[in-house]
Amino acid sequence: MTATISNPSVSVKVVGANGQISLGKQFAGRQVLVEQQGDGVWLVRTATVVPDNERWLHATEGAADLVQALAWAAKNAPSDANADKTLARLANGKR
Repeated sequence: MTATISNPSVSVKVVGANGQISLGKQFAGRQVLVEQQGDGVWLVRTATVVPDNERWLHATEGAADLVQALAWAAKNAPSDANADKTLARLANGKR
């Protein structure tokens, strides 16, 4: 059940027996942050969650490193010419 109050951005929702409310289809599949600010007061905000192992890509230095690496890859075609030497070097613990 939804009832619209005088403010078009405010609506009344009923919490179902399973403890859920519906925010609307426009938010389907989105991640949200739910912050309890007090008894019976919640702030719900849409969010984009970045996995820990990808966080470096969003830092200035990490993004710059990625841009530099992609530029290098665009100028240097891949080659298997030294694959055997590289694999042997890595197998011996060398970089």
